[in-house]
Amino acid sequence: MPEAAVRKHERNPDRTRRAILEAAFRVIHRHGFQGMRLDEVVEATGLTKGALYHHFPNKQALGYAVVDEIIAEMMHELWTRPLEDAEDPLQGIIDTLTGIDERMGDDLTVLGCPLNNLAQEMSPLDEGFRTRIDRVYSQWQASLEQALERAQARGDLRSEADTRRLAGFIIASISGCIGLSKTAQDRGLLRDCLRTLAEMLERLRRPS
Repeated sequence: MPEAAVRKHERNPDRTRRAILEAAFRVIHRHGFQGMRLDEVVEATGLTKGALYHHFPNKQALGYAVVDEIIAEMMHELWTRPLEDAEDPLQGIIDTLTGIDERMGDDLTVLGCPLNNLAQEMSPLDEGFRTRIDRVYSQWQASLEQALERAQARGDLRSEADTRRLAGFIIASISGCIGLSKTAQDRGLLRDCLRTLAEMLERLRRPS
């Protein structure tokens, strides 16, 4: 990036901060947090190292912000927002499951779930990461539980279904499906696994 463009970019602090976060996310998703080098983030943004340290005093602070601002936002857009206004919440969950492969492309199969990757890597090592990751999972589970409760209120979901436990099971199943497909590098496996989960949920629909 030309020096003049770098200076212009650095004069817009919000844009600069976002650029750093997005670059860091891409590196973390591919190499993990421990494999992320700040020099690589600087190179990807075309900014100066001083600009990075102006916004994030160290690597840990940058990693925390990636979870709070990039991954949390991504999970909300992928899994929560489609359910917020769904007329049929149960169908909304099923449609999200069967459509996520097309929305994400090869990233889920090649690189895995960014949230689960970090959970496996950093939760045992760093309490700050663990609590942030747990917060994102808890928000996801709460949104699913609310959607399932709405489905029960509409008479679509069997009344005996435990919505809290079912929401947790759905998340665990999604994480497992993505993990299996990442290990096998098989996008078809991801589609089949999520389709099976969707079919299981369909069988919990209350007969009309």
